[in-house]
Amino acid sequence: MNITERHEFIAREVEAKGQVSVTELSVMLNVSEVTIRKDLTILEQAGVLYRAHGKAIKISPYINDRDVNIKEHQYPAEKTAIAKCAVRLIEPNDSIIIASGTTVQYLAREIQPDDNGHLTVITSALNVATTLSKNRNIEVIQLGGIVRGSSLSTIGCDAERQLENYTGSKLFIGVDGIDPEHGLSTTNLLEANLNRVMIGATEKVIVLCDSSKFGRRGFSRICSIEDVDQIITDSGIPRHMLEALSARGIEVTIVEA
Repeated sequence: MNITERHEFIAREVEAKGQVSVTELSVMLNVSEVTIRKDLTILEQAGVLYRAHGKAIKISPYINDRDVNIKEHQYPAEKTAIAKCAVRLIEPNDSIIIASGTTVQYLAREIQPDDNGHLTVITSALNVATTLSKNRNIEVIQLGGIVRGSSLSTIGCDAERQLENYTGSKLFIGVDGIDPEHGLSTTNLLEANLNRVMIGATEKVIVLCDSSKFGRRGFSRICSIEDVDQIITDSGIPRHMLEALSARGIEVTIVEA
């Protein structure tokens, strides 16, 4: 292969697999690892892929904090479909925990218990509490603490201590990044700490995330993928991610937007 053919081959492999190591590419193309590293540098400069230690990745996995008002308007059809699926998991007279994020805000809009059922919701999200408190069949317990403006949620040790008094049947949690190897992550350390306490206070962890979150990483790791019971996402989830999650025994529910 000439250099153009090599670059096209590498781009196809990264597109198909999400990531591929320098050693794998060296063997497949029968060239030295030094040559592969040079190829990856050129392709990264062209914006085709992202170089990580010893491998090439489809996109940069690292994300920055973004305001909730911006994120709310991203992937609305996917988030709506995810929320409509997730709400069916809530049972009459249930007690649940809802973390922060825009996808769980979409869930809050779908929760409408009738007069035959009562729901208790513990949440750190101010927008979720505001939405749910309008329904007289829902009792909302708002966690206190430091208000994080970018996510409109409370964080900190006060919220964590408050959770010691509660338990829920299910935790519905949104994330900034999800990866089979790195697990769940968010961009804020204190929010990650609170999310871990939430996981310890519930029986089942349900992740609600659109497919753009797969393969991404926030600054703060929340937990490993093995701590998750179910993931609800849209059909845009990369195939290699779905296969990796299924191999770890994670239940993945895919919805059509």
